[in-house]
Amino acid sequence: MIAYARPAMPRIGVISDTHGLVRPEALRALAGSDLIVHAGDVGAPEVLAALRAVAPVVAVRGNNDRGAWAAALAETEVVERGGRSLYVLHDVKTLDLDPRAAGFDAVIAGHSHQPRVERRDGVLYLNPGSAGPRRFRLPVSVARLEVDACSLEAEILTLDV
Repeated sequence: MIAYARPAMPRIGVISDTHGLVRPEALRALAGSDLIVHAGDVGAPEVLAALRAVAPVVAVRGNNDRGAWAAALAETEVVERGGRSLYVLHDVKTLDLDPRAAGFDAVIAGHSHQPRVERRDGVLYLNPGSAGPRRFRLPVSVARLEVDACSLEAEILTLDV
């Protein structure tokens, strides 16, 4: 009998609200990602450069991203990985479509700085929290998303900073 190893699920690192700060703890937590999604409020182009040293990056513009570098970022992105379709925007309150009806398996957003993983109407909603300067008493965090045609699993990673 021949045993076949199941291919590894694509791993997506998810980060948001860095506000110009690249924490080494965040880079370590995102290491091993096949792709990094930044859900806005990047803060500076150097943040994207540091993330690109870890993995390819898809980023959206947040409400605090300004200047020529930020104008190059779209307000929304669609990411296709592992047979799944992910909709990325900065503030979930600006979502102007029905993700399930549009065929999206997940919605990735930041803005609130509050990490959250929840499922609604068959759609995964993921907010990685903030990896930038600490706000109030909220944790500093990123997320990991593993995707394939059979599963979509998200995990919040609280950083020890």
